[in-house]
Amino acid sequence: MQVIFIRHGESTGNAGQPSFDLSKLELTPTGHDQAARMATAWAQTPTLIALSPYLRTRLTAQPTIDRFPQVPVEILPMEEFTYLEPSRWNGTSRAERLPHIEAYWQTADPAYRDGPTAESFDTLLGRVESTLGWLQKLPPQSLVYAFSHGQFMQAVRVSLLHPGWSSRQRMAHFWPFNAKYPILNVERLEICYADGCWTTEHISQSSM
Repeated sequence: MQVIFIRHGESTGNAGQPSFDLSKLELTPTGHDQAARMATAWAQTPTLIALSPYLRTRLTAQPTIDRFPQVPVEILPMEEFTYLEPSRWNGTSRAERLPHIEAYWQTADPAYRDGPTAESFDTLLGRVESTLGWLQKLPPQSLVYAFSHGQFMQAVRVSLLHPGWSSRQRMAHFWPFNAKYPILNVERLEICYADGCWTTEHISQSSM
């Protein structure tokens, strides 16, 4: 069984615009163009299209959904990792949040929550585990196009590359690894499930 994760197209947040509700960020014109190009480039019809509940993944997936109208669509908990308390950062840009982002990752405390509506790193890993657990129950010949987010996809990759690591080890590794090997807009992470085991195939550099 093969799952191709796709990071959403360029969002207004990616373009440096202030963010209010992170679940409702729109795509930029570039992001819409990336999504349309992707939909025409698929070589195979999937058996399932999955997406996170966030608007920018829905907008990225929509041209693919339109191309394959007969394919079922499933919403899975693959949304972006919200580790800073949103109520304190509404209306700010990523550049304004960056010092606090860096401070968060330097703690390397996977149980830490920055506020009542923020997630811990352990929560993110739990969402990765539950998503992979759901996917691995699909028929063996399934092909899934899964529209998600950069940090969720990176958490999938780190989890599969280092299955024996503790959550603290994964968190300490995550930020420098993400800086060195970022997952860009509409890049793809291909993973496979066979013989009871997940394997990471590769990251596909986007030509969109």
